[in-house]
Amino acid sequence: MQIGEVVARTQLSQRTIRHYDEVGLVVPSARSQGGFRLYTESDVARLMVIRRMKPLGFTLEQMQELLAVTDRLDSGESLDDSERQSLTSSLREFEHAAQQRCDELRTQLERAEEFAGSLRFRLIACQP
Repeated sequence: MQIGEVVARTQLSQRTIRHYDEVGLVVPSARSQGGFRLYTESDVARLMVIRRMKPLGFTLEQMQELLAVTDRLDSGESLDDSERQSLTSSLREFEHAAQQRCDELRTQLERAEEFAGSLRFRLIACQP
């Protein structure tokens, strides 16, 4: 699929998708004869992982690291126990960091809702 369809499916901008290509995070699987980027379902899945990581504050390097871990785990290649344990440990660390960041965002949202509620209460109190 071309970048326009990927934009529609991922809700990422063309500029963002091109940037991820430039930094090597998600490289299109192919190019058309005209030089247009062509993406597969796998590429879209990678972009969705990145899209989900971004609001949690993960860096591009961390995104690349997680994708490398999941790529290796999903490769279908034989992994020795040591490598599998190392990859699983990395995945566990990412899960823990994501959960911790979700908790922090929930706290921020609660505070923001409290503030919005106090403003709403003040507005009601100002009504004649």
